[in-house]
Amino acid sequence: MAKYTSIGGQALIEGILMKSPEKTALAVRMPNGEIDLSYIDGKSVREKYKILNLPVVRGVIAFAESMINGYKAMMLSAEKSGFTDLEEEKPKDEKKQNAFINTVMVIGSVLGVLLAVVLFMYLPRLFVSGIEYVFSAKITSKLLRSAIEQFLKLTIFVLYVLAVSFMKDIKRVFMYHGAEHKTIFAYEKGLELTVENVRNQKRFHPRCGTSFMILMILVSIIISTVVQIIFPTVYNVRWLWVIAKILIIPFTCGIGFEILKICGKYDNALTRIISAPGMWLQRITTKEPEDDMIEIAIAALKACEPEVPDVERN
Repeated sequence: MAKYTSIGGQALIEGILMKSPEKTALAVRMPNGEIDLSYIDGKSVREKYKILNLPVVRGVIAFAESMINGYKAMMLSAEKSGFTDLEEEKPKDEKKQNAFINTVMVIGSVLGVLLAVVLFMYLPRLFVSGIEYVFSAKITSKLLRSAIEQFLKLTIFVLYVLAVSFMKDIKRVFMYHGAEHKTIFAYEKGLELTVENVRNQKRFHPRCGTSFMILMILVSIIISTVVQIIFPTVYNVRWLWVIAKILIIPFTCGIGFEILKICGKYDNALTRIISAPGMWLQRITTKEPEDDMIEIAIAALKACEPEVPDVERN
């Protein structure tokens, strides 16, 4: 029986995280070839404070929690898979090793955020000013200015994803990403979770985080244009406009989350059109997995499968 499920996952280093409303399971391929299965605390703050389950608000909370839990899971998978066992760089003391890895990850995260602000918020605005300078003409249409900025933002994002997809380690993560999607599809179709059944499924899923990122960008195009029209003074001050863009990110996340849930729950012409850009980008962020990767995805999903069966798909 086909069914709708809220189970979602995340591809890791030689592993996969699967999360259901009841459990969050992590399956990792160990250096000896065995599958290590563990559970992490996946309880959401929304369970404690019901007001955080309001539409849009829940999207902001879910995005923040997914970032935090995803970081923890990535650290665990790197450790369990032996990815961090680089003898030339590993300190002898285990505590120092963990501190070293955490420090590197934190610094990398901070630099990543700063780079994102420059590339996706400051550079597009600077690019528009550059066009005006080169052609000695001011772009008076607010809609055109916003369209140019957002097109550049989308182009930078796609080129970045395409570039990292050629890295060996990232390519393997993308293969695990494909295994995650295929396994969820098989589960939604009510099929027995075997390697053969999973292998035959599609690797493009409408509830993917890739689709969420594309939706955020598309939603931000609309929101940014509206803000630009209502508050033209803010847009004219470059640094103030960057701050404004940062402040509207939570609202953008919330709306994108709601749209993504709708696309995952309903299958019709409208949801397929909305999902199309994200599904297209998944041709880059998901790769055909190997059978041992599918085994990891199956183990993770079975470990987090809710005791109460999912409802029939609408």
